Amino acid sequence: MSKVKHYETMFILKPTLTEEETAAQIDLVKANIEKNGGEVVSCDNMGTKQLAYEIEKNKRGYYYVIYFRAPTNSILELERNYRINENLMRFIFIKYESKKEIAAWTKMSDEAAKKAN
Repeated sequence: MSKVKHYETMFILKPTLTEEETAAQIDLVKANIEKNGGEVVSCDNMGTKQLAYEIEKNKRGYYYVIYFRAPTNSILELERNYRINENLMRFIFIKYESKKEIAAWTKMSDEAAKKAN
C-alpha cells in the first residue's frame, strides 16, 4: 500500500478552449486524481494569464491549481494522463512532506477554498 501524501498540481490549458471545454478539462483532471485513489481538497482557478514566453504559439494560458492528497504511486499515472492531453500546455506536481510543508499546504488549500466560495 502506497502512503498518502499532500500534493499541489498546477497546469496551464490552451487559451483557445471554450468555457465548456476548459471546465471539462478541469473535471477530467479531478476525475483522474480520484480514479487513482486521490482526494481533491481545494482548487484555485487563476484564470487566463499572460505566459512568460510563448508555448505552442500561445501568448496566454488558463492557469488552474488543485490541492489534493493521493498515494505516491498514483502520481506517475497522473503525469502520464497530463502528457497525453493535448489541451495541457504545461504542468507541475509539488509534493509536501515535512510538518512545515504540510502546514503551508493546509493554509494554501484553505485560502483557495475560501476564495472559491
